[in-house]
Amino acid sequence: MKIKSLLLTAALPLTLTLAACSGGTNPDVSARQDIMKDWKDAMDVMGGMAEAPDTFELANFQENAQFLAESANKPWAHFNDQNELGDATEAVWTNNDEFKAEADNFQQVTAELNTTAQSATNLDEILPALKPVGDSCKSCHEDFKKPND
Repeated sequence: MKIKSLLLTAALPLTLTLAACSGGTNPDVSARQDIMKDWKDAMDVMGGMAEAPDTFELANFQENAQFLAESANKPWAHFNDQNELGDATEAVWTNNDEFKAEADNFQQVTAELNTTAQSATNLDEILPALKPVGDSCKSCHEDFKKPND
């Protein structure tokens, strides 16, 4: 019993230290970051095909375009607590109308990309609809995401 008590006494400070170092991320921050990481992965796949057309696979491109369109409305509800910034800047809350406009634009351009991709037969038909999605990501990140160190 005394050994268990000693182990618990020694382990508790270590556990607390590790928890503090891990950041204890808020569930909303994690949810929105996870969704956006998945978007990045999808964009990497489609962008990779755009850069190397010999790797183009229509079904794979369509699947990724559909994923973006279907999930384009998901992270915005996770920007509730302005005390939990994560990678977001305070501008999300101080300039919320512009942030919402960026979110609306992203949803629109991903829907357009998906519509185009689903009816396309080749990459050339899709490329004009891909650029606005990348532009939307970039525009939002410039004002509403902390720069990477």
